[in-house]
Amino acid sequence: MIYKKIYVLGAGAVGCYFGGMLARGHHDVTFIARPERTAALNESGLEMDCKAFHETVQVKASADPSILSDADLVLLSVKSLDTERMLAEVKSILPSKAVILSLQNGVANIGLASKIIANPIYAAVVYVAAEMIGPRTMKHHGRGELLIGNLGQDTSVGDQNLKQIARLFEEAGVPCSLAPQIKRDMWLKFMVNCSFNAISGIGQIPYGEMMKSPGIVKLIEEITNEFLVIAAHEKVDISMSEALAVNKSIATTMLTQVSSTAQDLARGKMTEIDFLNGYIVELGKRYKVATPYNESVYALVKMLESQIK
Repeated sequence: MIYKKIYVLGAGAVGCYFGGMLARGHHDVTFIARPERTAALNESGLEMDCKAFHETVQVKASADPSILSDADLVLLSVKSLDTERMLAEVKSILPSKAVILSLQNGVANIGLASKIIANPIYAAVVYVAAEMIGPRTMKHHGRGELLIGNLGQDTSVGDQNLKQIARLFEEAGVPCSLAPQIKRDMWLKFMVNCSFNAISGIGQIPYGEMMKSPGIVKLIEEITNEFLVIAAHEKVDISMSEALAVNKSIATTMLTQVSSTAQDLARGKMTEIDFLNGYIVELGKRYKVATPYNESVYALVKMLESQIK
């Protein structure tokens, strides 16, 4: 299948980075966004303030999901808490040929999406540090690669779809690899989100600054310890040494990044914490495993959310 008509469903920092890279590579990309962002993108283009370049890319945007009716590829990048609502809204609009690639945080979205839509949906593990500054500027802080794979049963069609998606991104300057163990890769990224996002959000502090505090380094280790016990119950084997190495890598490659949780709280928006540390707490109760460190940061973020008007 050739992906001629590409849509980005959810034009936040992640959607704008990867959708912007495809648009910059002269692909037909349309962003589906809220009215303010739609107007700004259509009038002035997407400003991509990246590590390697600073350009304004002319893009198309719409606030009307019905335009998905001719989609070949949809980059699903809405917040996890919006997954069910958004897919239920577009279920009758999506053509059966459309392929979905989830660029979302957490590990529950593919399962949620598969219960709502029958389209092939693939997982992507996203490693990019980015944020939106105003309605049309995407600020890139580091990295920008994708791992993609099939959480369902491997099929020749699935393999072919993934190869073509990887080629699409590679040609647009986005490193994109096929991951035969995509579930494990998703859990490694999920671990990073659980280790860093809430703390960054509570303190409104970037990752590099977090690691200067011995107490925070210890807290990250304890959150990670609990996470690994839950991961083992989910048949995901990650060693503590590997976990610490991955966490250290994030802290050094994304020094100036504040988490998406921090960005949401700063803007008075609800976060994805229920799908991050909250999901670990939920699984802990299911498996009768104590998760006091995850529970603590989860409770603190929920407290901050309760102040959102």
